[in-house]
Amino acid sequence: MYEFDRIPLEGIKESEWQALRKTGIGGSDAGAIVGVNPYRSPMSVYYDKTTDTVEMIDNESVRVGKDLEQYVAIRFFEATGKKVRKSNYMYRSKAHPFMIADVDRLVVGEEAGLECKTCNAYKASEWANGAVPPSYLLQSFHYMAVTGKKTWYIACLIMGKEFVYRTIRWDDAVISALIDTETRFWEGHVIPHIPPEPDGTESCGNAIAQLFPVARQVEPIELKDMELTLERRDQIQSQIEELQQEQALLDQQIKLAMEDHEQAVSGRFRVSWGNVESTRLDTKRIKEENPDMYQQYCKKSVSRRFSIKVA
Repeated sequence: MYEFDRIPLEGIKESEWQALRKTGIGGSDAGAIVGVNPYRSPMSVYYDKTTDTVEMIDNESVRVGKDLEQYVAIRFFEATGKKVRKSNYMYRSKAHPFMIADVDRLVVGEEAGLECKTCNAYKASEWANGAVPPSYLLQSFHYMAVTGKKTWYIACLIMGKEFVYRTIRWDDAVISALIDTETRFWEGHVIPHIPPEPDGTESCGNAIAQLFPVARQVEPIELKDMELTLERRDQIQSQIEELQQEQALLDQQIKLAMEDHEQAVSGRFRVSWGNVESTRLDTKRIKEENPDMYQQYCKKSVSRRFSIKVA
């Protein structure tokens, strides 16, 4: 049941690897689809799998994770005595070809794999008392579902604080439920190109903006069965405006009490009302005095502005 095909990765370019990831659901997608990934939403996974866009993520966090992957693997060996090796393959489930796995390490002499993680000290509580962040837990179960291996280890270097590792054992119920969820997502959304339900997260909003970056139809359409949604949004907007005004009132009271002091304390609160210097380019003056230069350095872009008015 848990047979798989191997896709060689040795010598493959980063862009080719990213494109290969778009052909199926990977371990890092599992938590997002289930809704437990704080940084990605089901909508962002849908966008990733249904478009030709290959997003080359190269921020400092990703760089640190890649650079320290081998170090984490070494620390795991030091802590457990278990030797690990790179596989240099991506695995694709034969029973569920949309399920793929690009694993960090395989454990030598054991039906197990290893996922290497890093995080900053602010995330230490997520690993306290033997805990595992839910998204990483599902990532491990996903890898087990693809490879059939009965154990997966997660090792994490909590920067400047400690090194921890966890052991995840095969769980029939969890793996069966995960396969069902991923199957419904792939067959119900990705293949027919039907977006999943939004969830209100920033990640979801960004994915929708990427799916429909430019308005191409100028004629208005009738929003069917959306009257209650629009009414509810109108109610929430009114509540937000009332709360913002109340917040502004409270801020004004605090500022009056502080007068010209930069810092203030009260119980567990620390208040700052400091000086902020800034320099900005006077584009209006440049446009008036040197219009040719202004046009030369103007960069045009198109974005969509969302607004609702009550008729």
